[in-house]
Amino acid sequence: MALPWKLHRDGKHVSPDAIVLPEERMSWPRTIGFGAQHVVAMFGATFLVPLITGFSPTATLFFSGLGTLLFLLITGNRLPSYLGSSFAFIAPIMAAVAGGDDSAEGLARASFGILAIGVLMAIVGIIVTKWGTGWINALMPPVVMGAIVALIGFNLGPAVKNNWNATELSGWVALITLIAMLLITVLFRGLIGRLSIVLGVVVGYIAAVAMGEVDFSTVNDAAWIGLPAFHAVGNPFADPTLWGLLPAFLPVVLVLIAENVGHVKSVGLMIGRDLDPVTGRALLADGVSTVLAGFGGGSGTTTYGENIGVMAATRVYSTAAYWVAGTIAVLLSFSPKIGALINTIPAGVLAGVTVALYGLIGLIGVKIWIDNKVDFGKPINQFTAAVALIIGIADFTLELGAVVFNGIALGTIAAIAVYHLMNGLSRARGGEVQVADPVVTAETGATRVTAEQ
Repeated sequence: MALPWKLHRDGKHVSPDAIVLPEERMSWPRTIGFGAQHVVAMFGATFLVPLITGFSPTATLFFSGLGTLLFLLITGNRLPSYLGSSFAFIAPIMAAVAGGDDSAEGLARASFGILAIGVLMAIVGIIVTKWGTGWINALMPPVVMGAIVALIGFNLGPAVKNNWNATELSGWVALITLIAMLLITVLFRGLIGRLSIVLGVVVGYIAAVAMGEVDFSTVNDAAWIGLPAFHAVGNPFADPTLWGLLPAFLPVVLVLIAENVGHVKSVGLMIGRDLDPVTGRALLADGVSTVLAGFGGGSGTTTYGENIGVMAATRVYSTAAYWVAGTIAVLLSFSPKIGALINTIPAGVLAGVTVALYGLIGLIGVKIWIDNKVDFGKPINQFTAAVALIIGIADFTLELGAVVFNGIALGTIAAIAVYHLMNGLSRARGGEVQVADPVVTAETGATRVTAEQ
């Protein structure tokens, strides 16, 4: 059977005014090289999630690679993308793991949450395929979506502090890691600059080894070849308390929707095509991938912006390169020694990376506001964001029987409820809300009061 890609020109060169389209490919040696680049680009972020949460790095790699291959199949090879570990799952996973009697039970509980989100994502994908994304925009306008994404990142701040103070030397290792990551970002361009996270980890890891913070005994004992370290998902019918985890996980769906929709639009703009009709398939594919990860002990997945950066730099959008990348990730997952080596990365290195990374997740929410020109002169937008962010950052909790609402869940509910309640009341009373707006203007230094719709 013929492969679905046609050769781009001679397969060796891409002219400055040309791009390699999804249905095209370069020569196979070059395609394998581009695929390897995508593995390197995703690796730094993908392995951080299992490191932080306690999940298996090899299982995460396996489902990441498998999910990518399924994504390409479901989207009909029309949308180049790599599915890596989603940081949006970190906070609810950590909450779920903490609720178990031991690490194995905690991981099984978290996997149920991941599986449930995958099912919901798949359902959303089917709905979007049939009816489009208009209902999502109506439920979550940019001010709401930005607030939810922002609070998920900022909610993780205390976890950074715990890793920073894990040992006497953790803080120094973290500082070295952070400085290295910042310097690499500023001093290097192209692919090296985009790999600042993984290269910062390398520098911090070397510093940690020099300080005696790394134990290699597990690496020496691990086999070179073996099955990924899968684990079973929790059974909610045997343990009904698992249903109580869902409120903490549900906000993740909103982030995954935003990431997938943004990915589709970004790639469409770069290749000059309207890919919006593929959005539903992309959401369905991410949902199926996340369901499989939940069943087998992998982290939930999402489309990766890091790999968009690689495509922008190389001008190669061939899905063939992603088939190579997914295959490489699956093959790497069958090396327990690689998984053991990843698990030796100490808390200080994680602290150095996440002190910036979690903040950047929060700033993605801010970017949603900026890109959509959200007017924070309007009291409705002010209160929607303000209330949600404080609830999320302070990590308010509410327990209703076996159901636990953490700060992310409550902040999400608050963002949606505050916006639609104020908007509804505003329309009912004639479209105006008169609220003091305590913004000090740069020109006069005076506090002004606005009447906004």
